[in-house]
Amino acid sequence: MGPDLWLLYRQMLRSRRFEEAVTDLWEKGKISGEMHLGVGEESIAAGIVAHLKDGDAMALDHRGTPPLVVRGVDLVLILKEFLGRADGLCCGMGGHMHLFSHEHFAASSGIVGSAGPVAAGFALAAQHLRPGNIAVAFFGDGAMNQGMLLESFNLAVAWKLPVLFVCKDNEWAITTRSQHVTGGNLLDRAKGFGMPALEVDGTDVEAVWNAARQGVEKARKNNGPTFLLAHCIRPEGHFLGYTPLRKSLESMVGMVGPLLRSLPARKGASPGERIASLGSITSLIGRTVAEKYSKRRDPIYRVRQRLKADKSRLNEIEKEVAKEIQQAVGIALS
Repeated sequence: MGPDLWLLYRQMLRSRRFEEAVTDLWEKGKISGEMHLGVGEESIAAGIVAHLKDGDAMALDHRGTPPLVVRGVDLVLILKEFLGRADGLCCGMGGHMHLFSHEHFAASSGIVGSAGPVAAGFALAAQHLRPGNIAVAFFGDGAMNQGMLLESFNLAVAWKLPVLFVCKDNEWAITTRSQHVTGGNLLDRAKGFGMPALEVDGTDVEAVWNAARQGVEKARKNNGPTFLLAHCIRPEGHFLGYTPLRKSLESMVGMVGPLLRSLPARKGASPGERIASLGSITSLIGRTVAEKYSKRRDPIYRVRQRLKADKSRLNEIEKEVAKEIQQAVGIALS
């Protein structure tokens, strides 16, 4: 039996519309500080959280909003927390990066890689106190270079902990392509611990749902952890209002002219090296623009295209979600 795409679409849309509302509040100055959004990661959150049940735990990174929204955490409490209110989810002291919901066994942290040991702790507790429950760790590809995460892989395999490790790979380390700062293959790293490793298109919610089901079922049967590498996009850049994303594009575009003019020069790098540099920069510009502006890899757009035959049902869901988010914002600001 496959997933309920309508339910998944609703959850993904709730996450997107909620973060759009957060963006509006941030741009109006009502939310201070940095804001790391999970826009582009909706399929990963919805496809995985759909398999969780009461007593399951989530260890989140600094982009924890989508899983929390999909898991059913009160939107008003999340918003009040972002606003720094004493009646917020964490009494206004956690901001958007350090969130905790005891009811949902969910915890997030701004420390890169910390989702690994937190999830391992959740899983160890479940193994002894709540057999049949599992933990999920969400983290980015940059966390794969953190020792604490790899240590968590090791213990999870050695102790057969019921964990699903989810790596959200957008192939960027802020403004640097991950391949330039990360050696080897991420799947092979996980396999090196003797852990099953799956790779999936993280913008395809059905593919994520199917891959997650394998890992979750394995964990519930006390057969140890699974690693899931989900490729995704992050159109807003590293954090909301991330000026360097635009500046980087502008600077790269500005390099094209000088590089073209330098091709016939006799001194300096060889023609082959100059052509390679030009190709690298233009490729980087193309990929960045495609990720930010193309709809083809937008997870919301992709699943909506599959459901658009029933326009009335789509419109109904979209109106209901818009109303829910509007009401949550109104209550949080009142």
